[in-house]
Amino acid sequence: MAQPSSAPTPTIPQATRPPRRSLGGALRVLDVDTRLLGLIAALAVIWIGFNVASDGTFLSARNLWNLSVQSASIAIMATGMVLIIVSRNIDLSVGAMLGFTGYTMAMAQTQWLPNGLGLGLDNPLTWIITLLFGLVLGAILGGIQGFVVAYGGVPSFIVTLGGLLVWRGLIFQYAQGQTIAPMDPTFRLLGGGPQGSLGEVGSWALGAIACVAIVVGLILNRRRRASYGFQVRPMWAVVLVGAVGIGIVLGGVWVANAYPWPEALANQYAESNGIPIPPGGLIIPTGIAYPVLIMIAVTIVMTHLAERRRFGRNVYAIGGNPLAAELSGINTRRTVMLTFAVMGVLAAVSAAIQTARLNAAVTGLGVQNELDVISAAVIGGTSFSGGIGTIPGAILGAVVMQSLRSGMVLMRVDSPMQDIVVGIVLVAAVGLDSILRRRASS
Repeated sequence: MAQPSSAPTPTIPQATRPPRRSLGGALRVLDVDTRLLGLIAALAVIWIGFNVASDGTFLSARNLWNLSVQSASIAIMATGMVLIIVSRNIDLSVGAMLGFTGYTMAMAQTQWLPNGLGLGLDNPLTWIITLLFGLVLGAILGGIQGFVVAYGGVPSFIVTLGGLLVWRGLIFQYAQGQTIAPMDPTFRLLGGGPQGSLGEVGSWALGAIACVAIVVGLILNRRRRASYGFQVRPMWAVVLVGAVGIGIVLGGVWVANAYPWPEALANQYAESNGIPIPPGGLIIPTGIAYPVLIMIAVTIVMTHLAERRRFGRNVYAIGGNPLAAELSGINTRRTVMLTFAVMGVLAAVSAAIQTARLNAAVTGLGVQNELDVISAAVIGGTSFSGGIGTIPGAILGAVVMQSLRSGMVLMRVDSPMQDIVVGIVLVAAVGLDSILRRRASS
């Protein structure tokens, strides 16, 4: 009998499968911040949930337009709070500083300038002098607090808590807490409203400029990374990121233009300008409000300051390791003082917006704004441990905070319950940051 062959049985080659691409790998190729993506996803869930609960009211053009204006003031201050927290400090006085600078600007244009320089509310210099005075005052107040923190060695928590009491108390020293109104007509435009907006043509023009800036920015960033030998995004990723960014910009402009002027105001405008009113009524698109435009400008400037300038790099270095930053030659005291000065300027900008929007200065201006500002920064990814935080994240955090409040208002949730929800969200955000940091260090 023939013996069985001892040769190995040939194996049938199997088709090779391409390596699976995980979601994390795709995100690394796209080179996008995963925290921002998570925040955008959470914001989408909030919007969809409130829209379903409100029978489509939340995602209406009117509510989204109001949401953008309401978020602007908190978002502007949140950009400064990022630098404060990144440097391992805190500012509890931003709401009181906003109220004090807003009240001061109201006094300036209604009493001091008319009585001292003879400049009335209709003078074209009134709003300019008022705004400049408010910005300088905000920088001085913030700088004073920063000086005590940096050079006096007093914890920022104590200094700004004292500032909260002092600035809030000084409001009543002006006019015993009386409401100061009205504001200068041009100054009122800073608060938004139908006339305080770019309009349809201006909004589309701004959107076109933003789209071009996105494309140019992506191209220049890719070329710069390639010139230094860094890994660059593949072309399909560049196109995808650019398309998403352009889509968001055009969608935002479309929503802003979809909100028309109120019928009575549109008819009044038509009568004063001799425009015939069509049968269906005159529809005038509102467009992007000036507060939103100011917020966009502040975001660009603060992002450049934090990521491209030496001052911003020094702030992050101090937050990462204060001793190492000082040994490397960074003037840590001056840098910390300047972060508080920047925060004061941004509080003054927000004060101008809120005062102009109300067309008055009231004693309750800015009350509890410090909670919303700190919450926006923390929800946006800024860590209380220092050294971590982004300006765009703080902007998204402010939108999340205002979306929660706006949605609860539509659901007729009372103010105490709103504060409870905001407090829970803040604690959850800080807790999540602590968990992520522990996992990263383990």
